[in-house]
Amino acid sequence: MSKDTPPTDTEKNRFAARARRYAKVGTKVGGVAARVASQRFLGAKPDRAGNAFALAAALGGLKGPIMKVAQLLATIPDAVPPEYAAELMKLQSQAPPMGWAFVKRRMNAELGADWQAKFKNFEHQPAAAASLGQVHRATALDGSLLACKLQYPDMQSAVEADLNQLQMLFSLRKRFDPAIDTDEMAVEIGARLREELDYAREAKHAALYRAMLKDEPSIRVPQVWPELSSGRLLTMQWMEGSKMLSHTDDSLSVRNKLATAMFTAWWFPFSRFGVIHGDPHLGNYTVFDDAKGDAAGINLLDYGCIRIFPPGFVGGVVDLYRGLLEGDDARVVHAYETWGFRRLTKPLIDALNIWARFIYGPLLDDRVRTIADGVKPSDYGRKQAFEVHQALKKLGPVQVPREFVFMDRAAVGLGAVFLHLAAELNFYRLFNEAIENFDLGQVAARQTAAVDAVGLKSSTGA
Repeated sequence: MSKDTPPTDTEKNRFAARARRYAKVGTKVGGVAARVASQRFLGAKPDRAGNAFALAAALGGLKGPIMKVAQLLATIPDAVPPEYAAELMKLQSQAPPMGWAFVKRRMNAELGADWQAKFKNFEHQPAAAASLGQVHRATALDGSLLACKLQYPDMQSAVEADLNQLQMLFSLRKRFDPAIDTDEMAVEIGARLREELDYAREAKHAALYRAMLKDEPSIRVPQVWPELSSGRLLTMQWMEGSKMLSHTDDSLSVRNKLATAMFTAWWFPFSRFGVIHGDPHLGNYTVFDDAKGDAAGINLLDYGCIRIFPPGFVGGVVDLYRGLLEGDDARVVHAYETWGFRRLTKPLIDALNIWARFIYGPLLDDRVRTIADGVKPSDYGRKQAFEVHQALKKLGPVQVPREFVFMDRAAVGLGAVFLHLAAELNFYRLFNEAIENFDLGQVAARQTAAVDAVGLKSSTGA
C-alpha cells in the first residue's frame, strides 16, 4: 500500500477529543430521551415517527460505534417499532456525510497533494455514509469504477470514548442484573472495533474473502486497489447492485437464491477456514443481476468486522450441532468446555441448550421451512431469550466466552435476512453441505495458508 502507516498525531487517541465525544453523546442522546419523556409527562400522543427521526439524526451526527448499535437493532425485524427501524436502517448507508473540505484534507493526507491526478474522476458527494467512514465513487485512470472509503476524523478517540461508556453500561448492568458476566464480551467488542479502524487490515480481509469465495459465482467480493489505499483510505472495485430489501416481493425462487447465497457467504468461510463476517447488517451487501436483469447473487461490500477464530472454536460449533442432532450429551458438554465455559452443571447446560436449540433449530430440521417456521417475526427468539435469562438469574453469574459476541451477532443478523426475505429452504442440508467431511486439522491448515497468503496473523483470538 502507498501508506500502510498509523494515523497522524493529530488524530490519535487524544484526551480532548474523547472529552468532546463524551459531551456529544450525552447531549444528543439525552435530548431525544427528554423529548420522549416530555410527551409522556404531558399526556401527549407519542410522536414515534418524529422521535425516530430525531434519534437517527442524533446517532448519525455522532457516527462511530454508537451508530453500530442502531444498525444492529435495525437489522432484526420488529426489535424496535417500525418507525424507528425505518430511520435507523438509513444509518447503514445514509448517515449524515462529511463535506468536501474534509474529503480534500483526508485525500491529501493519505495520497499526497497531487491525489486528484491519480483519478480520472472523483465524485464530490458521497455515495454512502455510515458509522466510521463514507464512500465516494471514483474512476481510475484506466476507466475502472472505484469505491473510495474515507475514515471520519478523530475516530480513534471516538472509539475509545464509546468503549469506555460501553464498559460503564456493562458495569451497571452487571450490578443490577448479574446473570451474565460481560467482562469478556467487552474485551471482544473493543478488539474488533479497534481493528475496524485499520483500513490496511480491512484490505487484507477483502483479499482473504476473494480467495475463500473464488469458486462461488453467486457471491462477489471487490478487488482492492493497494496503490490508492492507506490506513484510513480504502479503495476497492465499485460493485453495482440493488438493496436487499428491494427484493422482498420477488418470486420465492429468487428470494431463496439470495438467501442461499447469504448462507454460503457466511457459513462456508467459517466451516472451512474458521473465518466469519461479524457484521451482516443490510448496508454491507447488495444484489447483482444476471445478463437478463434478474437477481443473481450478492455483493459483499464491507470487511471491517471479520473474526478469525481458533480452529478449536469451529470444532466446538460442529460438536454442539452433532451432539444436539444425535442426543449425545457428552459431546454437547465437550463443545461448551471447548469454548471456555467453566463450572458446568446440568442446570447450566440445560439453560445453554435452550438458546443452542433456538440457534441450531432450523439446521436440525431436515425439511424445507422458513427460518421462523410459523412464529411471528416479532416473537422470534423472544421466548427462548426470556427462558435463558430467567434460568441464568438463578445460576449466574455466567461468563460468556468472548468469541460468542460476533458469532451470535452473525447468526442473529443472518437470521434477520432470512426473515426479511421469507425464504423457504432446507437449512439442514445447506449446513451439512458446509460441514461435509469436516476435519479440524484441515481447517487449521487451510486457515494458516489463507491468512498467511494475505499477510494476516493465523488467529485473532487474542
